[in-house]
Amino acid sequence: MALDVAAIQRTVRAAGLDGWLLYDFHGSNPIAVRLAGLAGGPHMTTRRWYYLIPAAGRPRKLVHAIESHTLDALPGDTILYAGRQQLDDGVTRLLAGVRRVAMEYSPDCAIPYLSRVDAGTAEAIRGRGVEIFSSGDLVQEFEAAWTAEQLASHRAASEALYRIKDRAFAAAARALRDGTSLTEYVLQQQMVGWFEEEGLVSDSAPVVAVAGNAGNPHYLPTAEGSRRIVPDEVLLLDLWGKRNEPGAVFADITWVGATGEAVPPEAARAFGAIVEARDTAVALVEEAARTSRDLRGWEVDRAARGVLERAGYADHILHRTGHSLGEAVHGNGVHLDDYETHDDRRLLPGTGFTIEPGLYFETFGVRTEINMFRGEREALVTGPRQMEIMTLGN
Repeated sequence: MALDVAAIQRTVRAAGLDGWLLYDFHGSNPIAVRLAGLAGGPHMTTRRWYYLIPAAGRPRKLVHAIESHTLDALPGDTILYAGRQQLDDGVTRLLAGVRRVAMEYSPDCAIPYLSRVDAGTAEAIRGRGVEIFSSGDLVQEFEAAWTAEQLASHRAASEALYRIKDRAFAAAARALRDGTSLTEYVLQQQMVGWFEEEGLVSDSAPVVAVAGNAGNPHYLPTAEGSRRIVPDEVLLLDLWGKRNEPGAVFADITWVGATGEAVPPEAARAFGAIVEARDTAVALVEEAARTSRDLRGWEVDRAARGVLERAGYADHILHRTGHSLGEAVHGNGVHLDDYETHDDRRLLPGTGFTIEPGLYFETFGVRTEINMFRGEREALVTGPRQMEIMTLGN
């Protein structure tokens, strides 16, 4: 995707900034690498490069002489350096007239996904009298916002994930009914095969977790250490994937079943609480989209988590309410988080994210995960919501 310099400049001006400074060394800033169109490109990038998009005027590039073609695909004037004194002088020339600049920086590293500029580079910029601001909302608008084609790819991936989820629960129910042995790992590997059938790719096999293993949000079964799926336990499935095509974005869902004829009362009560928390978050996002008001990631997390805390589950919360979705399953947009971090970024139109409150105990865990897309005047839930734990027993 070509970098839209004119659109970036309009947004930079609206934010009261003098420019957006992209910087990378050896892939240390993957956000800048992608925005500059260098991901998987033909050039070696073993030296530091800078690309300043000013609020007005031509962009400026600072690149090493032996990698002088690194930013040739981008518009702007080029400054070359080789020795460290030339680099120092080049940074000064690059920043001439700039006093307020956005970079991939997060105060106090509140958002580690965004915090990509090292402390020494930040010192060098500030040492020239330049104030650094977070590029968080710029990144969302120009790197995390979905195109219409990406939204379509997300919907297709979501529909496929729900089909795989249904097949997995059916396989578990069949094994329980027939009295055949089925482990978490075997079911997981069956699901991996269904991913291939559906044309999905992922960065990991799905989570298949029963009983106490479901109390670990990132549990993954192995061939050597995997529980059998037996009656009267909680079975949690967490699966994420995207279409195997350029530019596709992820979908990510979690669903919970009970392997007996009835849902254990403690699990049912906990699940009722996370359903209320999820739907509270959904309603808040929908209202903000409908009224075009700014809504921050931390606000959604706080609203959902408040439901769980009031229900007496404060000690059983282990993670934030949701994360950004993109070409990576954890994207560079806003996260719904005031628990692990304080995400002050806005939920911008064109972005997608999960809503996934969960509660975790020694003997079971429950989580409900859905996906949302924020449009210009509406917010969409892109798949079915689970309202109660499903039973798999006879």
